[in-house]
Amino acid sequence: MNLLSSASIFSFFTLISRILGYIRDILIAFFLGTSIYADAFFVAFRLPNTFRRLFAEGTFNAAFIPSYTAENLKNKKKGKTFADNVLSILAIILVMIVTVVEIFTPYLVFLIAPGFISDDIKFNIAVEFTRITFPFLLFVSLSSFFSGILNSYNKFAAAAAAPIILNIILILSIITSYFLNLDIAKQLSYGVTIAGIIQLIFLIYFSLDFYQPNLKISFKITNKVKFFFKKLLPSIFSSGVTQINILVGTIIASFQSGAVSYLYYADRVYQINLAIAGIAVGTVSLPVLSKAFKSKNYMKVSNIQNKAIQLSLLLSLPASLGLIIASEEIVSGLFGYGSFSLDDVKMTADALMFFGYGIIAFALVKILSNFFFARDNTKTPFYISSFIVFLNIVLSLSLFDKIGFLIIPIATSISTWVGVVIFLYILKDKNYLLLQSELFYNIFKTVISTTIMSLVLMFALEKYSSFLDYTYTYKSIYLLLIVGFAGFIYLLSCYLLGLLKIKSYKTD
Repeated sequence: MNLLSSASIFSFFTLISRILGYIRDILIAFFLGTSIYADAFFVAFRLPNTFRRLFAEGTFNAAFIPSYTAENLKNKKKGKTFADNVLSILAIILVMIVTVVEIFTPYLVFLIAPGFISDDIKFNIAVEFTRITFPFLLFVSLSSFFSGILNSYNKFAAAAAAPIILNIILILSIITSYFLNLDIAKQLSYGVTIAGIIQLIFLIYFSLDFYQPNLKISFKITNKVKFFFKKLLPSIFSSGVTQINILVGTIIASFQSGAVSYLYYADRVYQINLAIAGIAVGTVSLPVLSKAFKSKNYMKVSNIQNKAIQLSLLLSLPASLGLIIASEEIVSGLFGYGSFSLDDVKMTADALMFFGYGIIAFALVKILSNFFFARDNTKTPFYISSFIVFLNIVLSLSLFDKIGFLIIPIATSISTWVGVVIFLYILKDKNYLLLQSELFYNIFKTVISTTIMSLVLMFALEKYSSFLDYTYTYKSIYLLLIVGFAGFIYLLSCYLLGLLKIKSYKTD
């Protein structure tokens, strides 16, 4: 397998999904802005969407793929039995969770948006929307199971394409609501759950060549299945630490008017970079890393580790600098229309800039966690991630009154960087980190290419600043041209320095 080509396939479909997500968010920003309806929908969507990211973006895979791979290597029948048992138990647990949440929704909304309690209208709307959107959790979590099956066989396209369905349905919900004069925020909520159902059917269809599901209710749970579920909760927490930090941030931000929306829009932009630099590389590297470790091929393990880190930095370094340098121009070009005011642009841009400082760390946490997951060790990443979240909460709460909602992206970036340092120290201490000298040479070349790109980007932003002004009608076109040109310069520089050779990323 080739990490670069597999990550490119995953990234392509992810990028299509994020572009559609951007179109969706432009429409939401245009029609809802940062109103109470926008805040209520984002809170209602935040929890199921967080679980979507947790499950669909590698967290479920982190626990499932190593166990499923081990059973499949023994024989296909054992792999099938293991998968059936996991699917059955997972479905039962999810149905129970959704049922409980539907009954006690007001308490959940209070937990994730305590600041809403002072506004009865906003709180009640958020409760209503949450009841509509929460069943999405059931369907997207089951979808992640079938994605895990596909990824185990190095089939990444369908799993990466599945989120496109959500964005298409939500775009159609907004357009339909506008022309039929319906409640846009409410129809968006219904669209979330409908998309979850369609996404599940889509993934079941594509996984049938490798696995035919057989749901069964049994109170006899094998040791292998017990071991999997014992790993699952720590892997959800550790692999999804960035998403959990954002959820924590939403809770704290609910005390400041409009802050939930500012964070949501900033989150939408930097998540595009994280999806490509961290999630794509982490997702495609975990199956081959697990197989290499199970077969005790440590030369291959070392090769995969180095290629994964190198590719992640190749993608995250320019993304980080780009967001820091051009945060205001990006937010203005993407969202600065209609109800989204100039003040909204500046607030969101500040949040995006501080998230930009953490992009590399967010991506590396995904990659470094895999080095434990491939060894069926989910406890160590769980402990490290718990500390990251704890540090984030302490920083956010202690400085929120002084700095406001901007402490949330600041604290998220700082705490995640601390986590990266801890990951590296423990991996090195346990001799899990098998680095090669070539990696550091390639990182140096990546820094050179990123520096060239950054200089080009700053020059272009300055030269064409009048065409990027908030009031200029075609600013998004100029933004796209400038970012595209800077990206081209980066890729050209990487190519000339030998960083984009396909054969360099082979794992065999």
